[in-house]
Amino acid sequence: MFDFLHAKILEVVPLTTEEFDKCKTFFMPKKLRKKRFLFEEGEICRYTAFVEKGTLKHYKVDDKGAEHILQFALEGWWVADLYSFFTQVPSIYNVEAIEDCELLLITKNSWEEMLTAVPRLERFFRILLQNNLISTQKRLMGAFSETAEEKYLKLINQFPDVLQRVPQHMIASYLGVTRETLSRVRSTIASKK
Repeated sequence: MFDFLHAKILEVVPLTTEEFDKCKTFFMPKKLRKKRFLFEEGEICRYTAFVEKGTLKHYKVDDKGAEHILQFALEGWWVADLYSFFTQVPSIYNVEAIEDCELLLITKNSWEEMLTAVPRLERFFRILLQNNLISTQKRLMGAFSETAEEKYLKLINQFPDVLQRVPQHMIASYLGVTRETLSRVRSTIASKK
């Protein structure tokens, strides 16, 4: 079960077999069924999760009941409310399985212990966090400056698997457009082919 995590770490930093064997001891495998929550708004995010299999959505529900999706997490991705995880305050977000998932969970205390036990992982997580910050800034700027068509094309170019695995209404929510707008965008793109 840990082979995929090992491969993803090795893409960023070298680890010896001994270091990775030590790393594995800090994670807990968890199966999460479709439509079940890793955590919900009002709960403390107790785990950071590595997605071995499946897809999750990280989202907020506004006062009108509309869902605003911040992230989809597919295989090889990490998902958590980092603010809640690091500060141990209740989350304002939900993380829910879109498909049946197999996850590797790590608590804040275990995460800290792991970084002490395997110092190279400090660099791994720093790189992940800096890449996450860069992606978040790009996405935020795109929300202000890109058309619905540009956002959709960027999504399908960067993450083509998402379209096959995530319902269209969730893609519309992620892009910050209505379902009708997404439908028009898709029709426009199809007519250009």
